[in-house]
Amino acid sequence: MARVALCTLAVALLAGCSLVPAYQRPTALLPQTFDGAARASLADTVPVRSEWWREYRDPALDALVERSLRNNFTLASAIATVEQARGNAEKAGAPQYPLLTLGGTFDRSHQGRGSTTKTQSLFAEASYEVDFWGFNAANANASELLVRASEFDRDTVALTLSASVADTYFQVQSLRRRLVIARTISDDASRILQLLLAQQVAGVATGLQVQQQRNALATFQAAVPALQQQLDTSMHALAVLVGTAPEQFTVREVPFADIVIPQPRANLPASLLETRPDIRSREAQLQSANQSVGAARAAFLPNIVLTADGGLSSKSLSHFLSSPFASIAASLAAPIFDGGALRGQLRASRAAETKDVADYRQAVVSALQDVEDSLSAAQQQQLAEAADQDAADAARKAATLAQAQYALGTVDFLTVLDVQRTLYQSEDTLVQARLARLQASVSLFRAFGGGFGITDDSDTRPAPPSMPSRS
Repeated sequence: MARVALCTLAVALLAGCSLVPAYQRPTALLPQTFDGAARASLADTVPVRSEWWREYRDPALDALVERSLRNNFTLASAIATVEQARGNAEKAGAPQYPLLTLGGTFDRSHQGRGSTTKTQSLFAEASYEVDFWGFNAANANASELLVRASEFDRDTVALTLSASVADTYFQVQSLRRRLVIARTISDDASRILQLLLAQQVAGVATGLQVQQQRNALATFQAAVPALQQQLDTSMHALAVLVGTAPEQFTVREVPFADIVIPQPRANLPASLLETRPDIRSREAQLQSANQSVGAARAAFLPNIVLTADGGLSSKSLSHFLSSPFASIAASLAAPIFDGGALRGQLRASRAAETKDVADYRQAVVSALQDVEDSLSAAQQQQLAEAADQDAADAARKAATLAQAQYALGTVDFLTVLDVQRTLYQSEDTLVQARLARLQASVSLFRAFGGGFGITDDSDTRPAPPSMPSRS
């Protein structure tokens, strides 16, 4: 028995050799800085960090985002996926430990002339597969890394959700402002029509002028239901994002022009590898595939299984458990012919790793494009809003002058009508320009990872398993 124990200990000490290839992060062509960041000023910028939406200083938005992170069903599904992956990882890691079972039997048999035989036994069985080539460890590590990938996928869903809530909230507030403008212009047009009707009776205004104003009024009035429909649709979408039914859902109205537009600080391109949860998910999947290659290579080699059983048995209750028995054994199994199954698995694992390398690199270049697009949008929309602000200011002054001069009879009615339309279009365009700026800033926060990657290091989730070196 001592000799067997020593052999078992020697085999166990030799276990742990791994055939997993040494992992190296794929090279990615990363520029020194973003083109858009080089043209932007760092003045008045804010860092991208957790709860980035608070930079807009809008308590209503804060409450909506927090509510969505608690109640959104898509995020709840992503969280459940993480738990599912953890369960699968626990299952995949089980073969690394001994298997122990406990059982008992009671047998009663009748023989001739009323003779009865009773047999009772209580036994335990144990088995352990010595992971000499690291097959079980590689499978367990691969599953743990898939858990890590699912956690980053969950973070990506949360980041996308919070950005969608902010975008939709700003759209709701902008549509409310556009509705106010449309109704104001419509009311002004209605008053002018009444004035024209009175002037027509007095013989001052012509029928053509009246009909032209009726056309302008109808055009302004038609914009109201169209904007109201957009507002309703956006409000319904916002309700779904926060995980509630759209019926009776509403949010507090805030002055749209007073919403702060923060400028996220542009990090270096290399930082995206650590701050973007989608990139980190791709890398975790690649690391998992690397482990699977090691498992596929180890499957070609023989495995050793140690088994032991022992127990007590008796043929009578008076001597129950009085006859002990025990045995220990070791078995060696090596694949000889499997029709190419192991070779096919190795080929598939290597192809999966190659695919994950390409997916990782694609995620990196897509992230770079995302940041550049967002930087460009933030800069150009700021310029556009400034120009639209100048146009709106000029349109308001022109409208005031035109109405005053028309009352004095120094300009004709067509001039007033054109100025009205220009004023409405200018103010409506200005609101849309501000919305574009707000959404561009949201896009920048999202493009830089929204603080999810930065705060991940302080997370209580377990770190990914270390890559075992090949021995």
